[in-house]
Amino acid sequence: MVYLYGRSFKRGELLKYVGSIDQVGGVKLLKAQNGMERDVRVVSMKTGEVDLYIIVDRGLDIANAEYKGVPLAWISPTGFIAPSFFEPESFGWLRGFFGGLLTTCGLTYLGAPTVDMGERLGLHGRISYIPAKLTRIEGYWDGEDYIMVVEGSCREARVFGSNLVLKRKIESKLGSKTVLIEDLVVNEGWGAQPLMILYHFNFGFPLVDENAYLISTSKLYVPRDRDAEEEAEKYDRFQHPTGGFREKVYFHDMAVDDDGYVYAAIVNEKLMDGLGVYVKYRKRELNRFIEWKMMGEGTYVVGLEPANCLVLGRDRERKWSTLQFIQPGEERKFTVEFNVLTGLEEVGKFLEKIYSITREAKPKMLKSVEEFVNATK
Repeated sequence: MVYLYGRSFKRGELLKYVGSIDQVGGVKLLKAQNGMERDVRVVSMKTGEVDLYIIVDRGLDIANAEYKGVPLAWISPTGFIAPSFFEPESFGWLRGFFGGLLTTCGLTYLGAPTVDMGERLGLHGRISYIPAKLTRIEGYWDGEDYIMVVEGSCREARVFGSNLVLKRKIESKLGSKTVLIEDLVVNEGWGAQPLMILYHFNFGFPLVDENAYLISTSKLYVPRDRDAEEEAEKYDRFQHPTGGFREKVYFHDMAVDDDGYVYAAIVNEKLMDGLGVYVKYRKRELNRFIEWKMMGEGTYVVGLEPANCLVLGRDRERKWSTLQFIQPGEERKFTVEFNVLTGLEEVGKFLEKIYSITREAKPKMLKSVEEFVNATK
């Protein structure tokens, strides 16, 4: 059944009302035509509830995301520039960081610029700047459900180095508020390679304002540095845009439900009679969670970031013996679900779910990153 506009429709009933599914939703391949975005391929996915721009030539990441016209994601001033403008050195990655609902970081390195085993590495890796080879853009009926799917693959490779392929599938349904991201990373090379991956979800105004808060299954957390130590007890609360604000980053260790899932949400009970977004994923796939709290003017954003590593650089992961590797021929699967919460009743049920996992206990703050790493290995 398709639920749209407060009504449930069977397939045959809905099709009597429209000339084409494009009238109420669907998927369509488009191309940007101006400035530094010129010739960048974009897939528009519309469910009738959630509208997405999936950027094909930027790792099949997701830029704009809206719920019934209300923006959910923070969009940076760079735009989703073409991958040819990638600057891999130092912090050059930021010159094309469009933010958006999802920017993927990795695959063989991510986090702070560093030098690891003699190799100089820039910020957050290459995968978000690699164009995807599209294999499927389709909307189709499956019984009484209309399914929308985008699939493609991105290859991060070099001679005498890695040969990793990210195979991504993004799926939703007509009338749904749920978006499922299924990734398969395959090592098609002949040697073991470091595997670092982070899902950089970026939420902004009007969802994020001084009335919003973070709710999650966090059980331990630690400030990344001295900036984050200041008012660290307010890690889950936000403020109005503040001049000179310095980013605060927190590392969390998350409790799971009976099925092994982690939950993290931004909720604003003052917006549209209650509005929220949450991400859901398996901890056995993504054992780390990073919170990016940035309350600056223009850069007003909260990042919820499931990952298999922290963001202090590959050399630190190697030193801690936490660096993950993918063997030749090995496949690693990562699944992240994005959902919209609407109305105080739905928000309330989600909070009950969180409290059933955490037993309403506040997460414990640790004193140092090293203590956190040792406690969560």
